[in-house]
Amino acid sequence: MLLFAAAVYLACIVSPPSLMDDVDAVQGQIARNMLTSGDWVTARLDGVPYLEKAPLLYWTVATSMKVFGAHDWATRIPIALSVIALCWTTAVFGAWAFGRRPGFLAGLCMSTCVGLFLFTRILLPDAMLTLTIALALWAFLRVLDEKERHPRSWAATLAACLGLGLLLKSLIGVVFPIGAIAIYLLLTRQFFSLRVWRQLRPLSGLAIILLIAAPWHILATLRNPPYFSFTMRSVPGEYHGFLWFYLINEQLLRFLNLRYPRDYDTVPPVYFWLFNLAWLFPWSVYLPAAFRLSYRPNDRAGKTRLLALCWIGFVMVFFTFSTTQEYYSMPIYPAMALLIGSAMATDGKLVRGGTRLLTVIFTVAAVAAIAILIADRHVPTPGDISQALTSNPGAYKLSLGHMEDLTFRSFAYLRLPLGLAAVAFVIAAVGTLQRANKKVYLAIALGMVFFFNAARLAMVTFDPYLSSKPLIEALQRSPQGELIVDHHYYWFSSVFFYTNRTALLLNGRFFNMVYGSYAPGSANVFIDDSQFQELWRRPERYYIFARDNQVDHLKSLVSQNQLNPVSKSGGKVLLTNHPIPASGHTI
Repeated sequence: MLLFAAAVYLACIVSPPSLMDDVDAVQGQIARNMLTSGDWVTARLDGVPYLEKAPLLYWTVATSMKVFGAHDWATRIPIALSVIALCWTTAVFGAWAFGRRPGFLAGLCMSTCVGLFLFTRILLPDAMLTLTIALALWAFLRVLDEKERHPRSWAATLAACLGLGLLLKSLIGVVFPIGAIAIYLLLTRQFFSLRVWRQLRPLSGLAIILLIAAPWHILATLRNPPYFSFTMRSVPGEYHGFLWFYLINEQLLRFLNLRYPRDYDTVPPVYFWLFNLAWLFPWSVYLPAAFRLSYRPNDRAGKTRLLALCWIGFVMVFFTFSTTQEYYSMPIYPAMALLIGSAMATDGKLVRGGTRLLTVIFTVAAVAAIAILIADRHVPTPGDISQALTSNPGAYKLSLGHMEDLTFRSFAYLRLPLGLAAVAFVIAAVGTLQRANKKVYLAIALGMVFFFNAARLAMVTFDPYLSSKPLIEALQRSPQGELIVDHHYYWFSSVFFYTNRTALLLNGRFFNMVYGSYAPGSANVFIDDSQFQELWRRPERYYIFARDNQVDHLKSLVSQNQLNPVSKSGGKVLLTNHPIPASGHTI
């Protein structure tokens, strides 16, 4: 199982080749700022306090860069190792509950499912959070297990995981495991049992949680006053300190969909539930077999399945009444994998039916991939892939919004990864024809490893579109000058990471950069159109990073001969106010 997980996630440390604009490079640069400034309490972007997220992801990324250097691949190491640890934890949890083979299958499901791969391509703390939740709930069962030799150690592990969860994603790091535990205790009529609570040791557990999580919360509050504000008014231009923004605005008001800035969208609840069939693919085809298993808490297996149901139900219902992104359901993946793994080991009628369904799916996918390769074999591929993509800005508030940009012509730029994907589908399709279940599951997993590496190669092709690295390489070959980024910091966040410089933000005071910009001592990096005009006419050299569709606006501010192109890539341009020798024509 570890071999499969490593084949997927260790390879992904070096790909995509560049940190992507948006959240990916934002997280990396926050960690780098902490490392270079020595301030590990208050996160900052471009000198502006960034107060909305917990710090543990930043700390792990900064530590990795401290050890390996400030490289993009170094930022991905903590996530990759956390995912492998999550797969291992799921496997040993399943082996403890159901036996060695079901545990192996549960770990196999985690290590080769679509969702875990898809939502760990960017630097998000959710995989780490999922690891703490899975370990906390396993620790809970071990505390109550009559045969457990070290219940005190497992109670401490449960508390430590809750404390780490607070430092990864704030209150939900505690609410999710405690909610699942509470429902389980109510269903098993143990909620009011003094014996159970003595075993869980809540007082010593609370002390451990506070020891882990309280210091940062206290320091962040003290360094970013005012200390207390209880207003429910979330509007631009008002600053109420760290604690209000972090707890009320980011937790309560976001849950109620009243948070400003509203820089996110929400997945309809029906899709949020159904998408999990895709995120757990290909193993989700075996989920119906899990419904035939026993959920009575009479033995270790039944208790684990019942807890898994409580775990899934609490998380999904919580987000049904909140704003959601596609990856918010990641904390249920281990629970789903445990149920699916225990069902796969039964080799029942529904399991065999699921395998036959996979034969059909993989065969159709292989035929489709080969057909696209044949149809696109003579399609020219000038420039980079951005030339063949459409633009759907209304979809970009969702994490998978860019999927709508794909066109049939764009697959011509993806011939190698598409060919490798076809091989993956053929391997999996042929493997599902095997009679021995063990070979079937290994063949499916092997096919998914090939498929994920095909997806990794595809992201290399998308690199100019998703990152500004090609523009930065052109900047590094050009004369020194001050930097300006047009509009949102997130649009060109990789510029800040790869140059490790500050920049002025033209009309960029919106979304995530708004609140911290009003904090005392925040850097004054925001300029408007008139200030840009004044700077651009100076004798000093300035560079501006802009999207193609914003060039016309820039032309309306300064004369055309003052917009000298330096480089163009992925639908983005780099311009300077003074000509560079042999740089070409003006736009």
